[in-house]
Amino acid sequence: MIAVLGRVPREFVMSALWTNQGIKGVVQATLAGVLLDLCSHGILMVGAKLYERGASIGQVIAFLVLSPWNSFSLTLIIIALIGIPWTLSFIFLSMVIAVIAGVIFDLLVKRQVLPGNPRQIDIPADFRFWREARLGLSSTTFSVSFLVSMLIDGLKNSTMEVRWILFGVLLASAMRAFIPAELFEQAFGPTILGLGLTIIFATVLEFCSEGSTPIAADILTKASAPGNSFAFLMGGVATDYTEIVVMRDTTKSWKIALFLPLISLPQIIAISWLINSAVSN
Repeated sequence: MIAVLGRVPREFVMSALWTNQGIKGVVQATLAGVLLDLCSHGILMVGAKLYERGASIGQVIAFLVLSPWNSFSLTLIIIALIGIPWTLSFIFLSMVIAVIAGVIFDLLVKRQVLPGNPRQIDIPADFRFWREARLGLSSTTFSVSFLVSMLIDGLKNSTMEVRWILFGVLLASAMRAFIPAELFEQAFGPTILGLGLTIIFATVLEFCSEGSTPIAADILTKASAPGNSFAFLMGGVATDYTEIVVMRDTTKSWKIALFLPLISLPQIIAISWLINSAVSN
């Protein structure tokens, strides 16, 4: 995906996201996050590339908050594990959080609390996506050398994220080796304490989306805590230290990176608590 995006003109990326500013752009980035089929670590590189291509901070945040476990393939897996009603509910609620977080980030940029994206561009008024796409494709020569060059550029641009992905994967593997699986089934009941433990473990364990999905399903089915299940899926994304560091390296701002959990996590905790309360009542 990095290799492909590197060959797409910035105007195409931004026109596909509708606009650089406003709730429409955030909603479009949210929908893109639902449709794009990548794991939680692969999505980081795409999010960084979107920033480089001119997406607003709010769009990037909405994309990263929503994408990791909302891919098409993982959605099918979650349906198989917890059923269609809970899956659709989780997707809808995660979209709400992503849009709210994205809008808040753009508002903070507008008020100069956070730095904006210096690469943002204005789309020409006469720009037409499909017309320009046909012209661009017709003028592009697809050859072996073109594809090799594209892949080499993609690998080079991925080096920053890959080193942090490796760190996160190694740490997650170590935690899996030393923490019994039964802990997730017994300690994460639908209580305030269980919700707190869920958030803590989602933060510490640094699971990828593929690894977190079965555990979230166990929390729902075995611990009877659907809110905690939602918190585990979303909380791991909002507090993902790999994601936070990649955001810092991409935007050159610790402030933007640390505002990711600051804005997203309270929403996740509140919605998760409401889910548990509704089921308990």
